Amino acid sequence: MIDIKLIRENRELVKENIKKKFQDEKLPLVDEVYEFDKTYRECKQEGDTLRAKRNELSSQIGGLMREGKKDEAEKIKSEVGNINTKIAELEEKEANLEVEIKNRMMIIPNIIDSTVPIGKDDSENVENERFGEPKVPDYEIPYHAEIMECFSGWDKDSAGRTSGNGFYYLIGDIARLHSAMLSYARDFMIDKGFTYCIPPFMIRSDVVTGVMSFAEMDAMMYKIEGEDLYLIGTSEHSMIGKFKDQIIKEDTLPITMTSYSPCFRKEVGAHGIEERGIYRVHQFEKQEMVVLCKPEDSMDWYEKMWKYTVELFRNLDIPVRTLECCSGDLADLKVKSCDVEAWSPRQKKYFEVGSCSNLGDAQARRLGIRTKGEDGTYYLHTLNNTVLASSRAMIALLENNYQSDGSVLIPKVLQPYMGGKEKIEPNK
Repeated sequence: MIDIKLIRENRELVKENIKKKFQDEKLPLVDEVYEFDKTYRECKQEGDTLRAKRNELSSQIGGLMREGKKDEAEKIKSEVGNINTKIAELEEKEANLEVEIKNRMMIIPNIIDSTVPIGKDDSENVENERFGEPKVPDYEIPYHAEIMECFSGWDKDSAGRTSGNGFYYLIGDIARLHSAMLSYARDFMIDKGFTYCIPPFMIRSDVVTGVMSFAEMDAMMYKIEGEDLYLIGTSEHSMIGKFKDQIIKEDTLPITMTSYSPCFRKEVGAHGIEERGIYRVHQFEKQEMVVLCKPEDSMDWYEKMWKYTVELFRNLDIPVRTLECCSGDLADLKVKSCDVEAWSPRQKKYFEVGSCSNLGDAQARRLGIRTKGEDGTYYLHTLNNTVLASSRAMIALLENNYQSDGSVLIPKVLQPYMGGKEKIEPNK
């Protein structure tokens, strides 16, 4: 949510930003907010004037009664009553206007950074840099689900019977490898100075709408029937919500946290052969990083955060690249974002394994997260980044470490978490 001062003082900037995001249908909202806000402030000013007048008149009543001027006192009481009625009408009007303003402000997209490339959708995202040499071996690499089957490492059929489409069991060495990656990602971020946290896996609706747009909420979140609770789609939701309505001491900034959680998402469907495995599922696990910092420090943290993910994947012997998300691909709350993509030697292309985002003060405004400095109280900036999402990282790890004999090499950094194993062998 942007600062309403932008609409009061520079409506054209807000409109131009909406155009850059190719959301022209939202342009009327800017003028609507401007007019509602103008009326709201007029009502508030009138109400303040009436309250001052009421206080002045009320202070006269006691003196008039003591002087025996009852008729004059009753006349003033009547006038005060009329003022109270008018104030009540204005307060009701103000409350209705506040709702109208907030409903529109929650939909108007955040102001994107000047460095964001302009484009309609993810097809116009821009490659930034590649890390590691993408290789294609001279032997065939099976589909990742088939690799896991060779290790008796996954069971989708049983999960279908217990839970439906989009779920799976991981078994044996594959399950152990899954846990090893998450444990390494946790320790990797702790070594970077981040505080480890395990958050609640369900959050209330006011937190959900504080961390994401309504469109994202509808597309992603599972609602708990009969309760004001949602299953989280990523631990960022809980981690940012942790600071709702708080004034954080400035000398404790930046707050840097890395969190583990399962993630629950609706996003599964018929998207082609790549959906047969674990690329797009209802449930997976993730290590996340979250930062709350001063506004002037947020872009420095943004650069650090995506580089941490690149470093981690290179430690897993996986080539990656970064893509700058264009304006039309940015979620409404984001100021700037990039995707980290891993190399798939089977498909001979890169695929998304994580995303780093700077949300400016949008989430902080929605959730009331502030700090108090020498110049007064201000909203913090929030950032989040995927350290490792278990399902997609598993695909990248299996493909890039698959050997011609069907075995899979274990990257050195994971070997301590795998009991010292240097590779896993398929079942004979």
